[in-house]
Amino acid sequence: MKVLKTALIASLFGLATSAAQAAETQIKLGHVGGPGSLFEITANKFAETVNEKLKGKAKVVTYGSSQLGSDSQMLNKLKLGSLDLALPSTVMSSVAPEFSLFEMPYLITDREHMKRVRDEVVRDVMYKAAEGKGYQIIGVWENGVRQITNNSRPIVVPEDLKGLKLRTPNGIWRVEMFKSYGANPAPMALSEAFVALQTGAMDGQENPLVQIYSQRFHEVQKYLSLSNHVYTPAFVLAGASWQRFPEDVRKVLSEAAQEAEAFALEQGAALDESLVKKMEEAGMEVNKVDQQAFIDGSKEIYAKFAEEVEGGQAMLDKVEQLRQM
Repeated sequence: MKVLKTALIASLFGLATSAAQAAETQIKLGHVGGPGSLFEITANKFAETVNEKLKGKAKVVTYGSSQLGSDSQMLNKLKLGSLDLALPSTVMSSVAPEFSLFEMPYLITDREHMKRVRDEVVRDVMYKAAEGKGYQIIGVWENGVRQITNNSRPIVVPEDLKGLKLRTPNGIWRVEMFKSYGANPAPMALSEAFVALQTGAMDGQENPLVQIYSQRFHEVQKYLSLSNHVYTPAFVLAGASWQRFPEDVRKVLSEAAQEAEAFALEQGAALDESLVKKMEEAGMEVNKVDQQAFIDGSKEIYAKFAEEVEGGQAMLDKVEQLRQM
């Protein structure tokens, strides 16, 4: 009996140890994207690639739809090491001012331009800025080209935004931009936006088409104005737990994150082409804005960025140079 008891204890201890080891090798990736979002599509592709390469040594598990909190909350969890990877976008401007570059309206002309900016600006300036704040970027994916929806009227020129209560992500410069256009912007977690729009607490919001559709904003918004006002990348971000993983695991994660960059851009372009029609079919009224009017109305924020952000003018000049290539 004593032998059996000892064997049972040893067996239970072994099971507990195995469970602990399994938990240690789980790599948690959190994001705010809903079902069908570009975040979900790209994160799942990344997880599939990593898990195939690691063959059970470690496993990426994705948590979408803000299951692990808002972008700001997940940044804190990365710092604490309770979350391994996240996909922040606009919120990175609250981490370091260099990320505010992607708050500038009509900065990126197309995805080919973004590739060059990614390789020659982001991998240098912003990787270093993130490291200085205790984070590590291992890849640059896509959030998308942002459009405006609301329940009051079509937006054609900046003046049409006057007085509209507009939900924005947590980015200082995004708020500044829409204030300069005459709107009343209010930062709010993406997970809270649907109810705010549904109840009229907010008149409208701005997001890439895939976020608008996957968050079902088309169900509670009447007008979709194709403004293309900001292109927002998404950053595959690691934090305090990064160094806990073996070097070969970190290598696979980094390589897979960069492999997924092209996939994210391709998927983003394909979704943009298909989603306008879907939202029209859902009953939204779609129009194009006068982009030149918005560009002309953005000079003030560009001047402010160049003056207030250290190295801001140099980054703007580099992006302009890459536009011409």
